[in-house]
Amino acid sequence: MINKSIRIGEINTLKIKRDTDYGFFLEAQDEGEVLFPNAYITDDMEIGDTIDVFVYTDSEDRPVATTEEPLGYKDQFIFTTVVDTTKYGAFVDMGLLKDLFVPRNKQKTPFRVGDKRILRVVLDTETNRLIGVEKITSFLSKDIKVLEKNDPVDILIFAKTPLGYKVIVNNVYEGLIYQNEIFTDIAVGQKKEAYIKEVRADGKLDISLQPIGKSKAEDINTQKITTLLKTNDGTLPYNYKTDPETVKEIFGLSKKAYKRALTSLIENGKIELNEEGMSLKN
Repeated sequence: MINKSIRIGEINTLKIKRDTDYGFFLEAQDEGEVLFPNAYITDDMEIGDTIDVFVYTDSEDRPVATTEEPLGYKDQFIFTTVVDTTKYGAFVDMGLLKDLFVPRNKQKTPFRVGDKRILRVVLDTETNRLIGVEKITSFLSKDIKVLEKNDPVDILIFAKTPLGYKVIVNNVYEGLIYQNEIFTDIAVGQKKEAYIKEVRADGKLDISLQPIGKSKAEDINTQKITTLLKTNDGTLPYNYKTDPETVKEIFGLSKKAYKRALTSLIENGKIELNEEGMSLKN
């Protein structure tokens, strides 16, 4: 359905109204128009068609539409690279022709070219253009009543602490993955699927990279092992005696979870185990 009005920072469904030397002009229901430059026009586009486009502002702060995919939309968090700095602020890669501006007063620490930063993309109401904000915690909600233990969630890792890694949960909440519960390589900027381990009274969440509950976790862990076996001709040089660091590096599991998964696979007749390692059963 065609947008009622053109919304900057979002995907808009608009109608191709007219052709010009510079490109198509796209129209919303309220007859608002935005330029769709020639660079994005394909041979199959015709007057009267509807297309999905991302709308932002060009270097002269005029609305412009594109079919390119940005790193993030309005009110989303992104992990990006600083590409330029000025006395007024910095510019970061947005995945588009125009970079995203981050005003100096929206930065936690001074930006340098090449820095990697987690930012919130917001619409500046004064200029009606998208900007980046590094002070992200003010955008996170503590209203976690709708969430429950073991709910699957999407996370963005945004900071490392002595306790573990802080994460943004479902683009709305703050959570923490404890260091002693991490058995795979993770880093700031990564997006992952995870699970709610605990809904805390302070409005934050404890997060697990594994499902909570023995049966669900075992299903995933046994699948990890059998998948690795299948990609290695059905054999691997690991067994119950494999040291915890190797288990963590190869399987992304704790030694306890690994041993439990091996036992499950053996009991279900899926693998054989000996001094040399493990193998899939025919």
